[in-house]
Amino acid sequence: MTPWDTVQLAGLALACTVPIVAIGAGILQATSNRSLPLSMAVLVLVPTLSTLTGVIGVSGLMFSRQFGRTAIVLAVVAAATVPAALWLGQRQARKTVWENDIRTQERRAEHGRRELVAWVSHDLRTPLAGIRAMAEGLSDRVVTGADITDYAQQIMRETDRVSAMVDDLFEMSKINAGTLCLDSEPLDLRELVDEVLAANRPNATRAHIALSVEQPGTEVVIDGDSRALSRVLTNLVVNAITHTPPGGLVTLSIGSSAGRAWARVDDTGPGIPQSDLPRIFEVAYRGTAARSPVADSGFHVGSGMGLAIAAGLVQAHGGFIAAENLSRGCRFEVLLPLSGD
Repeated sequence: MTPWDTVQLAGLALACTVPIVAIGAGILQATSNRSLPLSMAVLVLVPTLSTLTGVIGVSGLMFSRQFGRTAIVLAVVAAATVPAALWLGQRQARKTVWENDIRTQERRAEHGRRELVAWVSHDLRTPLAGIRAMAEGLSDRVVTGADITDYAQQIMRETDRVSAMVDDLFEMSKINAGTLCLDSEPLDLRELVDEVLAANRPNATRAHIALSVEQPGTEVVIDGDSRALSRVLTNLVVNAITHTPPGGLVTLSIGSSAGRAWARVDDTGPGIPQSDLPRIFEVAYRGTAARSPVADSGFHVGSGMGLAIAAGLVQAHGGFIAAENLSRGCRFEVLLPLSGD
């Protein structure tokens, strides 16, 4: 074969394969963001079909015995590689989706950590500044007589507030890091409700708010950590008391239906603006002024993590928490799997 014959042969093979490659590239471009398995199959078929068309072109459409053998080999290769390409494409697609989800979660977690650090540095500054100012007043003997006792009591209150914020921060960090350990055991929700109401009734009385309970006569048993679930209900009740005007009512009710236990905390406060509902369980999100704490209740604004902690603890139990407005006030509802379900 002369050099010229070789050039002609290469040119003919190229002319036959280029259209197949162009068609394959067009299909890949059209399906690049739709189906990874289809793209993998196209990548396998393009060289196989290009080889077949090249052989047909070079043979001058002469279907000899040698051409038949070549076609059979290419058909077997396609039959073996296309299913493998589809399987690998599906596997790679699942892996890609999983990796994207992980990266998204990591970005959200990092954003949450940054927001939390920024919020803590801002929110802790106020009580610490007050403690420092009062301590300086006592140290410089500017305060005398009965005022000393008032200053000392105020320092104690602010210290307790900072301590509670640090405890909430520690709890939230464990939830975000996935290091929260639950000591689960069968629990009757009625017993938790009694404990939560007994602990919060004095605060409600000082705020001139009535506390009521509605619970069934039979047990509502779940598998959970008593300390964690007690904190969930306490956070919800304290939140309700804090945002309910004097003379209002906070009702804690429990029950079960459709294989799940539920606990609801209803209040007669101003409700939650619709714009705030999607973000009500975010860390340090306190909402607009329509849902700001009532000054006459005697409660501090709080750490801003109570509802976020409640949501994290409920999710750790495999449950669900939601908030909605009622005709008057709002409702927080917790759903938990019943014991044995």
